[in-house]
Amino acid sequence: MRTVVLLPTYDEAGNLDAMLRAIRAELPDAYVLVIDDNSPDGTGLIADRAAALDPRVKVAHRPGKQGLGVAYRWGYRWALDEGFDFIIQMDCDFSHDPKDLPRLRALLDTHPAVVGSRRVPGGGAIGWPWYRNLISHAGSLYARTVLSSTVNDLTTGFKGFRRETLQKLSLEDMRSDGFGFQIEVTATLLALGVPVHEMPILFADRKWGESKMSTKIFLEAMLKVWNIRARANKLRA
Repeated sequence: MRTVVLLPTYDEAGNLDAMLRAIRAELPDAYVLVIDDNSPDGTGLIADRAAALDPRVKVAHRPGKQGLGVAYRWGYRWALDEGFDFIIQMDCDFSHDPKDLPRLRALLDTHPAVVGSRRVPGGGAIGWPWYRNLISHAGSLYARTVLSSTVNDLTTGFKGFRRETLQKLSLEDMRSDGFGFQIEVTATLLALGVPVHEMPILFADRKWGESKMSTKIFLEAMLKVWNIRARANKLRA
């Protein structure tokens, strides 16, 4: 049974080498696909050097910054085309702890989809100021309410899927990006009747580089929740 970790990057030169080592230490048999959006800081070159030394590290060079959703949709298609049985996605900035990877991978033996959740007992965020926690909680509650979601953490980017789970998604119909994409993936799976298991995680604020999150991205995601709801309702009908 083959596993791949999808790792989208943009200006992660200060994190990538350490993250690749950490992933390989926790899941030594897994492959890693770095999906780089032509990072101006040389992240793609670092990925190429790592791939030259380790055949389990693969690199996809994309022409420019096209958004997280575009990168993940590309990565999903690649993973399915390459025949991987388990597909895991995570951030490259260590906000998702690589030490949680074996736990997530093991849960995929009994669950079709698993998300790392900050919104269940044992989960939370480390190093966030009070106002970021407030905004995150409010956004999560809003999305859960609009979508009538049984999953508490809809915006998490730490996810794992069995192959047959991802095959249920109509990727060409998914248009959201950023937070919106994370919400759409989980909401679509729930609408299709796929159980989504929440695994508690502690989300840590990045120590190197700048966050890709902005007020604009956050607000766009909240507005797209209504489009996601409309599509989910069509799938349930």
